[in-house]
Amino acid sequence: MRKRIYLLHLDFEHIVNFLNILFLGDENLEFDQAHGICQGSYPTDPYQESDWPQGFGQLSQVGMRQHLELGQFLRKRYNGFLNESYDRHEILVRSTDYDRTLMSAEANLAGLYPPTGDQIFTPNIKWQPIPVHTVPQNEEDLLSFPLGECPRYKQLMNETEHSEEFLNITAEYQDFIDMVRTKTGLNKTNVESIWSVYDTLFCESRHNKTPPHWVTPTIMEKLKVLKDFSFQITFGVYKQLEKSRLQGGILLGEILKNLTKMEIPSPQKRPKLMMLSAHDTTVAALQASMNIFNGRQPPYASCQIIELYRDDKGTLSVSMFYRNDSSAEPYQQQLPGCAFDCPLEDFVKITKPWISDDREKECQLPSGGTNKEVIISLAVSGSLLFLLIVLLLGVICWQKEPVSSRGYQHVINEGGEGS
Repeated sequence: MRKRIYLLHLDFEHIVNFLNILFLGDENLEFDQAHGICQGSYPTDPYQESDWPQGFGQLSQVGMRQHLELGQFLRKRYNGFLNESYDRHEILVRSTDYDRTLMSAEANLAGLYPPTGDQIFTPNIKWQPIPVHTVPQNEEDLLSFPLGECPRYKQLMNETEHSEEFLNITAEYQDFIDMVRTKTGLNKTNVESIWSVYDTLFCESRHNKTPPHWVTPTIMEKLKVLKDFSFQITFGVYKQLEKSRLQGGILLGEILKNLTKMEIPSPQKRPKLMMLSAHDTTVAALQASMNIFNGRQPPYASCQIIELYRDDKGTLSVSMFYRNDSSAEPYQQQLPGCAFDCPLEDFVKITKPWISDDREKECQLPSGGTNKEVIISLAVSGSLLFLLIVLLLGVICWQKEPVSSRGYQHVINEGGEGS
């Protein structure tokens, strides 16, 4: 018999947010979910920021309902594992420092822990405050992807643009991309940036806003292909393992630390659930670091679940589930090279190559490596230096010429001191 001892739950909105991790001394869950927010518009968009009650980038009522429903789903799924009433020792909630991710976590918690008994502090509101922790955006080094300050990752993305997959899809969709640029009035659109157009149109459709006449189902399908490809190249397509070591593997490493802590019995009460509220890129980065990413942008209110079990012999195993459709049960994911119920020891061994021991060191450009931007900068600097030397030599030679040979005579400034 297996006993659940750890759960990891990730959820996000749509920028998407990495919302929850559940973990406890004997059981834990982690999840990430998407929120359903609109982040911006394009120049010809009939709907601008004033058309949204709270403006761009904020959690809508639709997103709030999605996260409330997700919390209710988690309550039903883990009832008996999680205490029926809120226990501060049982759960730890961590969010990125954005209004939408913080609010998503709160909406989720409202569904997961409706107050009961003595926890009801007012009879008219079935809600109770539960703490959500965060760090300033400029200090976030765990949940916001892609993580910045990494020259090597930037180099990898430059190299990705020259990969066969990138060049092929650019050639195939170039006319379409040019058309979208004309219709939207955007100055620049390419394979990497066109995702924002899809996000805007999709979000508007989910909120029952009439699309422009040029937006057809075929157009949306092509935009979705490019949108998904932008996720694929961010965390894979080219040198996926190295990209993961610099990105999603950082979060995976933290998760494994929590999982392996459960191997050692502790007299102290450990959390059962850790909730992380972040973004769709967080979910994709984590999945890519385990080589289970399906290549598609995580949808609104999707949820990545990692569960830790202990059997009668004390052996720990990991099970993973992905909830990307609220109308269906989460489907089980299999770590490549392991069983669906993967022994923790094997899980750690298989994922080890995807986790960096020293990201700061690995983010540095390799010695002898080449970088397109570095080469261009050196070439430009060298050319400017050469021109400067030629100009300097010309001035020196010119100054050494006799005055009579320079083809001019001194002209007195009649309006100045010599007049």
